[in-house]
Amino acid sequence: MNQLLDLVGIFVFALSGALVGVRRRLDVVGMAVLAEMTALGGGIVRDLILNVRPAAFSSTGYVLVPIAATAIVFFWHPHVQRVMPAVDVLDAAGLGLFCAVGTEKAMNFGLSPLHGALLGVTTAVGGGILRDILAGQIPNLLYDRQLYAVPAMLGSAVMAVLYTLDLHGWPATLAAAVLAFGLRIAAMRLRLRAPLARGVTSE
Repeated sequence: MNQLLDLVGIFVFALSGALVGVRRRLDVVGMAVLAEMTALGGGIVRDLILNVRPAAFSSTGYVLVPIAATAIVFFWHPHVQRVMPAVDVLDAAGLGLFCAVGTEKAMNFGLSPLHGALLGVTTAVGGGILRDILAGQIPNLLYDRQLYAVPAMLGSAVMAVLYTLDLHGWPATLAAAVLAFGLRIAAMRLRLRAPLARGVTSE
């Protein structure tokens, strides 16, 4: 079940990466690279920090799912763009899932709650950072006006607290993931924005 949820999250993140490739007018190879990095980059960085073999290299599905997402976007990107609201909801679900799972895995390896939460956030948003750097644009994380990283931070923090209280397993993971998902959906629906520095106005 966990692997199935992982693959769903990977698929949605890969769609967003491939769509960035379309917007940047990249060829199919560039689209595939962005899809793979968006979907797998955060988990790979986390596992390298934990000094374990990245989960992305333990199953062919982790590599093939982003390729499938790239093919869908390559042939039908206008249709994918039209259903982006639904994709955004799935993306929020993937964000919640990855921040919770990433935090739990980090703490399973003996990291402190603070460091575990940081790696949880890395799992959730690291792929997006790599995508934006490769696409030649400022990572969204650096101007998180749409509250993308903030829900991941809160979800990871809750997962770390629950783990510290000896509450592990899927109920704790689900609770933290739902919290991050709900905050992300609320931010999209209510158009919540992170504040700018005092005296700075948005463009």
